[in-house]
Amino acid sequence: MQRSNLKITNELTTLAILLMLLTVMLAPASAQESSATSLDVDVQKYEPYPAEIGQYVDVWIKVENFHSGQSDDVSIKLIPEYPLSLDSETNAIKKIGILSPDSASVQEYRLYVDENAKPGTASFDVYYRGDSDSPWVKDTFEMKVGSTTFESKGTLELKDITANPGVFSPGDTGTVSFTLTNTATENTITFEGKDYDTNARIQSATLSGSDIIQATSGEQDAGIIGPGNSVTLTFNVEVPEDTPDGTYYLDLSVIGNSHAYNNNWRVPLTVDSSSLKMIPSKPMNLVNGEGKIQFDVANLHPNTLSSVSIRPEAEGIKFSPAEYFIGTMKPDELFTIEFTAVVEDEEALTPLTLKAEYRNGFNEHTASEEVGNFDVTKEDNGNGVTTAAAALGLVAVAGSTLFVYRKKKQD
Repeated sequence: MQRSNLKITNELTTLAILLMLLTVMLAPASAQESSATSLDVDVQKYEPYPAEIGQYVDVWIKVENFHSGQSDDVSIKLIPEYPLSLDSETNAIKKIGILSPDSASVQEYRLYVDENAKPGTASFDVYYRGDSDSPWVKDTFEMKVGSTTFESKGTLELKDITANPGVFSPGDTGTVSFTLTNTATENTITFEGKDYDTNARIQSATLSGSDIIQATSGEQDAGIIGPGNSVTLTFNVEVPEDTPDGTYYLDLSVIGNSHAYNNNWRVPLTVDSSSLKMIPSKPMNLVNGEGKIQFDVANLHPNTLSSVSIRPEAEGIKFSPAEYFIGTMKPDELFTIEFTAVVEDEEALTPLTLKAEYRNGFNEHTASEEVGNFDVTKEDNGNGVTTAAAALGLVAVAGSTLFVYRKKKQD
């Protein structure tokens, strides 16, 4: 009995030791996982762009806590590679401290570009951690190095903005195009006793989204634009499904001949959730099991819609035609459409629902609207019987004749 108790005691002791070892082994891993997965770093911007050889360049690093937990002692460290160097080694580490969930901090660094550097790409490493006991996590970033000074005096002007679709609906994807024109009228200009060409250069062009609208295209390089000539730059944008109606502003940034010729434009983009309105234009009466239903379809969206198609649906009724294709509808345009309806099962009769399909730009949309109940009546044809049987012969002819006309919506 004593030997059995000793065995149990030894087993419990061994289990306790194993649990303690497991706790010690897991603790650093959890800290490392928290540090690595809860923080994210990115280069917000650097100026001038590109970084000039033999000059300083300012870099803004954004560190964000996207995790649900708080980071108590956040630090970042920047280590550049040749031809970049820090203005002072003491500025390598930035101690941010507490970073709450869904919050961010932006830290500024100043780097020097060696005077013997060649135009091209330079890189630097950014290390970050959530607390002083966690290991550093590294990300590598690049920047362009070169010269932004050209012997040119052409000036760019934003002449036109075109969105496709013209007005976005929530959930749409599309494009925004910008036409930039070199406003110079002569090939050369004399300034302070020196001759310059009047070409305009676009070294880079970027479109930045708003807090909601997403710009998904990267940086573009349009090159040289001669006097009086134009270039069109096109960027992709996405409007999330839950975007409220309103006007949002995107930022178009263009790096030109030199810093004096850089441009930033605020570009509006409109989102409107209105679509098609479908309403009966006369009472929905069915006499002796058949009749004609007529309804209006109006485009309430401020943009032209295409591929508009309407389909009536109700249990117990057959419609002819089964679907009507309208095509293109301009803003505030209204169609009046007529269908033939034949009752097949009066017991199963349900209210009429109109279903629409349409396109806004290249985006497919659907709309559905319940417009009301049918009024089913019977009438005597004068011979003591209803005309349902005789009407069926007429329905085949009437069903092939569609009454439709177009008119502008009245104010």
